[in-house]
Amino acid sequence: MSLPALRALRERFPAAHITLLAMPWVADLYGREPFCDALIPWRAQRGVRDLGEKWRVGGALAKQHFDLAIMLPNSFDSALPAWLAGIPRRVGFDRDARGWLLTDRIARIQPGETPPHQSFYYLELLRRAGLIEALPTEVVIRLDGAAAARAKGRERLGTGRVVGVCPGAAFGGAKRWAPERFAQAAARLAKELGAGVALFGSGDEVAICGEVNRHLGGSARSFAGATTLGEFLELLAACEVVLTNDSGPMHVASALGVPTVAVFGSTDEVATGPTGPLARVVREPVSCSPCFQRECPLTDPGANLACLRKVSVERVVKEALEIVGVDGKS
Repeated sequence: MSLPALRALRERFPAAHITLLAMPWVADLYGREPFCDALIPWRAQRGVRDLGEKWRVGGALAKQHFDLAIMLPNSFDSALPAWLAGIPRRVGFDRDARGWLLTDRIARIQPGETPPHQSFYYLELLRRAGLIEALPTEVVIRLDGAAAARAKGRERLGTGRVVGVCPGAAFGGAKRWAPERFAQAAARLAKELGAGVALFGSGDEVAICGEVNRHLGGSARSFAGATTLGEFLELLAACEVVLTNDSGPMHVASALGVPTVAVFGSTDEVATGPTGPLARVVREPVSCSPCFQRECPLTDPGANLACLRKVSVERVVKEALEIVGVDGKS
């Protein structure tokens, strides 16, 4: 969600040296992008713990004599190192009791003040701080390093066409389409495209990827819990099409320009959906969705997860074949 704002910042300051302070698990997402000249890892734990590491990072920032610090996260911790470094201008939303750490306290965004997609949240921070003149009319989240990532991913895979499947979702079970349906859709797409299947997920999603593979008869290659973020980016970029829930991998796949079909249930695609012409959202309307719950709150088994159960394998396959330019009639 931060990529459009970071790209806008580069356009506003084309000759500036831009350094990103980022948690190690997400740093690889930014490292090959043209708005990033350098990365500093942020390994400190949240809250009052690990004050020594926070002091060390603040000291490291001070030595680089930055003119401006922009805090995209709302947390107190994200503003603290810039304050410790004495950076003369410190911009961020006035939240999490951190206003006194900022020089530019930007008022919170109220409902309806910006377009609904969350990427506008960070763009509006820049606009209110006077760093950009206006919000764009639309946002396409993209990774400019996609071509290089794709080439490396094809080398890693060492095979022909690949259907990628990302069946997890860190937010909770109310966002996860059934593993057997992912398997059925992937098998049909693989047959239509003459492709193999690759499964992706975090270390916490090894089991759900294993369940998908079990329904595929063990024919898929699973990379769950076995890649760095950089390696995951490369492998995902090399896929012919990606099937996913509303999740981080969904945003990564669409930002890489990979044809992406995302199943939505408890969440709202208007606010957090993928962007770009190669992204499709599949959802079926039910009265209780979007509910934004981690787990389905309904106790009636007949209604439980109705939003996801109504999404058919046929619909997902149809959308995927359309987006890759195959009619599915062969």
